[in-house]
Amino acid sequence: MDLSLILLGLVVVTALAFDFTNGFHDTGNAMATSIATGALKPKVAVALSGILNLVGAFLSVEVALTVTNAVIKIQSKDGSPKPEFLADHGQALLLIVLAGLVGGIVWNLLTWLLGIPSSSSHALFGGLIGAAIAAIGFGGVKWVGDGTKLDGVVGKVIAPALLSPVIAVIVAAIGTKLIYAITKKVQHKEAERGFRWGQIFSASLVSLAHGTNDAQKTMGVITLALIGYGSWTDTESVPFWVKLSCALAIALGTYLGGWRIIRTLGKGLVEIESPQGMAAESSSSAVILVSSHMGFALSTTHVATGSILGTGIGKRGAEVRWSVAVRMVAAWLITLPSAALVGALMWYVGDLIGGVAGGIVIFAILCAASLYMWMRSRKAPVDHNNVNDSWEPEEIAATHIPPVVNETNSDKSSTSKAGTR
Repeated sequence: MDLSLILLGLVVVTALAFDFTNGFHDTGNAMATSIATGALKPKVAVALSGILNLVGAFLSVEVALTVTNAVIKIQSKDGSPKPEFLADHGQALLLIVLAGLVGGIVWNLLTWLLGIPSSSSHALFGGLIGAAIAAIGFGGVKWVGDGTKLDGVVGKVIAPALLSPVIAVIVAAIGTKLIYAITKKVQHKEAERGFRWGQIFSASLVSLAHGTNDAQKTMGVITLALIGYGSWTDTESVPFWVKLSCALAIALGTYLGGWRIIRTLGKGLVEIESPQGMAAESSSSAVILVSSHMGFALSTTHVATGSILGTGIGKRGAEVRWSVAVRMVAAWLITLPSAALVGALMWYVGDLIGGVAGGIVIFAILCAASLYMWMRSRKAPVDHNNVNDSWEPEEIAATHIPPVVNETNSDKSSTSKAGTR
């Protein structure tokens, strides 16, 4: 058996694993506000989001066809891998891609463990950039385009990262102000009931938009690996089985729900009401769908967080926990370099061992790191049962992990609320 096929298999499995972590890492972008306001029950919300992510993954391939050659120089202008990476069925290219994917997954899992909504897109790009720098040097990264269009790390990653949350904040703030102005004479209970129905539609649209953007990043990575290995030649399309497997991976991850991040977005940033939730989700979906149409691989996390912040700014008297927001922004700033560091380190390990054996070793390192973080998460589990428990900032400051209200306190809280209705 061709040993390079093993390395290709590891890349495909790792890419789907990244897609899976992308799903549960970003579920909160679509459903956190609907869960927080009670518009949807937690399990229903993640199931709906998973289905719509699956559908959205088939609607466009603009992002998939540009995701890798926009930031690293391992491809020719036509999208095919450069000849120097194609020896031994593309082992050099496959090792770069595998190391980059490991960098992205490790950062996704770490921020999930800490309950910090960070960018899966930036984690992926960071891992690939770090691996490319380690393998080729700084010249292996496409920092800017040729001047004819927005391209490279600056155009495709940094510019959308800076602009998209600002645009989302503005759109959501204006939308929130308009909503409260229009409905100020409507009874609060009636408005809440109506906007909860509206939230179901707007949250569904965000999930659909997420599928059109994020699932395709992994499609692009796998397609590049297949071309490098020699089993696919068309640089203008994606194999159907790649579309299907990536769609299923992100949908499954979404269904399992990244409850820690849902909790942070839904309860930790702004105490949100249904009108705000609908405004946040509507602005998020608009920004994401426009970017997908233009082929920009932006961060849905940045957009969703900006939208939620915008609703807090747009509603008079709303409490915005700026300390939580600052912590999120800090994570955003270090996501790309941190993932790049892991990606570079993984490439050095793989290259030191060499060949397929090197790929097996870094895959084993990924498995060990993933198992450790999962076991660590079990010490303070967050799931659909406690995702809406009261937010305790003093405990956050002490542990940096979203606190879990114990069963006794939860029962007391539920009893107290029931008694006041």
